[in-house]
Amino acid sequence: MDRQTIECYEEDLSLKIFIVLSRALQEIKKRAEEDVKCLGLNLTEFSVLELIYNKGDQPIQKIGEKVLIASSSITYVVDKLEKKKLIERKPCPKDRRITYAAITLEGYELMSDVFPKHKAAMKEICGGLNAQEKELLIEQLKKLGYHAQNI
Repeated sequence: MDRQTIECYEEDLSLKIFIVLSRALQEIKKRAEEDVKCLGLNLTEFSVLELIYNKGDQPIQKIGEKVLIASSSITYVVDKLEKKKLIERKPCPKDRRITYAAITLEGYELMSDVFPKHKAAMKEICGGLNAQEKELLIEQLKKLGYHAQNI
């Protein structure tokens, strides 16, 4: 193959990666949303609650970058979880500009009950790959993501 043919082939493959990755993510998200909908939560609310459940109190300003939601949406999501009595706001004792989101007892009990079921559901959703394939995919997606980030 000549250089131009190789370039064209790589461009076509790159477009195909984008399409396949987008469709796979769409289906995985759809199944994950179905899994958490029965809790009266959307996927974003569940992600925030899961973060705090697994990692402890989080500065509200930092939640967005950890669960990949827009900073403009964080307050809204935290407000909704607070109204459901699943998290509460706690001021930082050292810096009055920082407010933490902390899980409540009610939130902790809910997550203790549902998180193992959610992990099992995610295992089933990703069951099309074995452990070795999952590890390889994680490695490759990280490599792709870091490359895109550094462009």
